[in-house]
Amino acid sequence: MTINGRCMPFLILLIGYCCVAQWALGKGQQKPTSGTPKMAEQKRTVHALNRLTFGPQRGDVDRVMALGVDRWIQQQLHPEKIDDSALELRLTLYPTLGMSSHELAENFPPQPLIKAIAQGKESLPSDRTKRAIYEAQLDLYEERQERKQESQTDSKTDSMNTLSPQAPTLPDSQMAELWSMEPNQRFQTVLGMSGQKRELLISSLKNRVHEFTDGMTPRQRETIEALKNPQQVVTDELVDGKLLRAVYSERQLQEVMTDFWFNHFNVFIGKGADRYLLSSYERDVIRPHAFGRFEDLLVATAQSPAMLFYLDNWLSVGPDSDFTNGIPKHYDRFRQRNLLSPTKGKRGGLNENYGRELLELHTLGVNGGYTQKDVTEVARVFTGWTLKEPRQGGGFVFDDRKHEPGAKLVLGHRIKPAGEKEGLQVLHILAHHPSTAKFVCTKLATRFVSDDPPPELVNHMARTFLKKDGDIREVLKTMLNSPEFWQAEEYRAKVKTPLEFVVSSLRATGADISDPMPIARQLQNMGMPLYGAQPPTGYSMKADTWVNSSALLGRMNFALALTAGKLKGTQLDANHLLAPENSADSEQTLALLEKTLLAEDVSKQTHDVISARLQDPNISGRKLDDPARPPNVGMIEGLLLGSPEFQRR
Repeated sequence: MTINGRCMPFLILLIGYCCVAQWALGKGQQKPTSGTPKMAEQKRTVHALNRLTFGPQRGDVDRVMALGVDRWIQQQLHPEKIDDSALELRLTLYPTLGMSSHELAENFPPQPLIKAIAQGKESLPSDRTKRAIYEAQLDLYEERQERKQESQTDSKTDSMNTLSPQAPTLPDSQMAELWSMEPNQRFQTVLGMSGQKRELLISSLKNRVHEFTDGMTPRQRETIEALKNPQQVVTDELVDGKLLRAVYSERQLQEVMTDFWFNHFNVFIGKGADRYLLSSYERDVIRPHAFGRFEDLLVATAQSPAMLFYLDNWLSVGPDSDFTNGIPKHYDRFRQRNLLSPTKGKRGGLNENYGRELLELHTLGVNGGYTQKDVTEVARVFTGWTLKEPRQGGGFVFDDRKHEPGAKLVLGHRIKPAGEKEGLQVLHILAHHPSTAKFVCTKLATRFVSDDPPPELVNHMARTFLKKDGDIREVLKTMLNSPEFWQAEEYRAKVKTPLEFVVSSLRATGADISDPMPIARQLQNMGMPLYGAQPPTGYSMKADTWVNSSALLGRMNFALALTAGKLKGTQLDANHLLAPENSADSEQTLALLEKTLLAEDVSKQTHDVISARLQDPNISGRKLDDPARPPNVGMIEGLLLGSPEFQRR
C-alpha cells in the first residue's frame, strides 16, 4: 500500500507538521543542565528499551518495569546468560550462516572457481548435490563465453540475442508435473535433470523459487536457489539473518552493539570475495567481541580476511621486501646475519588504505594527532599481513617475504623489526591511546545518547576506557550510570536510522517474518541496504542524514504496507493490536493504539492531526452510508508508526 490519490491531502498535511514542527531536531532541542529533572520510572523503562534494543515489543514495558530497569540492563550486558533458543531455531533455516568462508566457497562456487573448472584447472565435486550447482554455473559460464565470441564477430547478432524478449522455459505440462510432486521428490527430480533442462527450469520459475522450494529442507532450498546464482544465496541469507536477529533476538543489546561495531569497522558486501567473507566476519569477529576489550576487537578485525580484502592490505607488499626484490629464499639466512643488504631497483606495491582507515576511522579519529608519515609507517608495518586464496575462503597468514624490513616510527614509538609482532605492537599502542579512547567513546555516546553528546560524558567514558584497558562493557556501564543518559531531554530525541525504524516497526507490531528479503528491499529503497555502505565510514548515526520529506514518505509507505498486510513475506496476527472487536469508536481505537505502540507518548499535534481525519473514509475505513462500520485499524496504526514520535527513540 502506498499513499496516493485521495490520501494525498492528508499526507501533505502530515509531512508539513512533521518536518516543520517535529523533525527540526537539534535546533529547538535544549541541552541538559544540572537542574533538569530525571525521567519518571515508566519513561525510564521506555527510554532504556528504545536506546538499548531495536525497539520494544508489545508487553516489554510492563515486563521490564516488573523486573526493574537496572536489573534488565545487567542481563543485557551479559548476553551469554540469556536464552535465545527461539531465534536460533529460526536461523536453522539458513545453513550458510554457520559455514566457514571456505565451506561457503566450496558449496556455492564463485566465478573464478567456475572459470578454473572450465579451463580444466579444477575438477567438479563428486557430491551429487554440489555437482548440480557447479554444472548449472558451468552452463551459464559457457553460454556467456559463446555470446562474447559472437559479439566479437557479429555485434548485430549479439545485440539481437541480448534483447531477446523472453528466455525459453519448460513446457507447462512438465512444470505442472513438478508442482504436483511432494517436496523431496521434486528436489530429486531436479537433481536428475540434464543441464539444459535445469536451465529451462530456472527460467520458468522466475520469482516463484520460494514457493517452488516450500517444504524442502533448508539445504535443498539453498541448492535450488543456487542453480541460478550461488553467490546470491550466500548474501541473501546473511541479510536475512541480520534482520531476524534484530527483530527476534532476546539478546537485544548484543545485536545493537554488533551492528554498531560492524558499522565502525565497516566492510562493503559488494566487493569481490567479501561476499563470502562477511558471514564469518560478523559471526566470528564482531559479535563475540561486542562487549570485550577493544584491543582484542581491533586485532580480530585487522586479521580478518574480510577487512584485509576490503581495504586491500592483502595486496600490500614492502618495497624493499624479499618478495619485491626477488631474493631467493635460501638467502634468508644471510639477511638474518646482516650479511646481505636490501637490493634496490625492483619495487613492491605498498598499499596505505588500511593504515589510513586504521588511524582515521578505527582508532584515533581524523583529529587524533597522526600525520601522513604515520600512515605510511603503519602501512609498512602491516605489509605481509595477507590472505591465502581469498576467493576460496582462505584465512589470514603472515608472509614474511612480503614484509617490509627495518625499523618503523609510529606516533613517536620506534617499532623494532619483529615481523608479524610489529603489527600487534602498533595495534596495542593505538588501543591504549587517549585519542582512541575519546574517539570511540564519542561514537558510542552518539549512538546511545545524543547526536552531539555532552563532552563531560565522553570524557568520563574515555577515562573508564583507559583505566579498564578498553573494556567495552565497563565503558557502557559508565555511560548507563551517568545522569546524561537519563536526562528528560534525551527521551525520544534520537532519530531512528532506516534500519532502526523498520525493525522497531516489526517488533512493535509483533510481525511474523517468513521471508525477510522484501524487508531488505524496503531498506534499500530507504537508502540503507544492509552491508551496503561502500565507504569505510559506514552509515551515519545522525539525524541530518536521514531527515527529509522524501525519507518520511518512504517510511510512511512502509508502515502502511506493513499494517495493511501488504508486505510480502510478513504476516501480522489479526489480534495483535488488541483493538476492540467491531468497535465503531475511532477515538477509542486511536487511544488504544497510542498506548500499545507509543506508551501514550503522543503529542497533542500528532493526536489532533490523526483524530481530525478519522472521519475521512480513506482513513477510517468507513463508507459514507455505513457509519457503524469499524475503523480501519491498520491504517490508523500505520499512521502512528509514521508519526514523529515513533520515528524517534
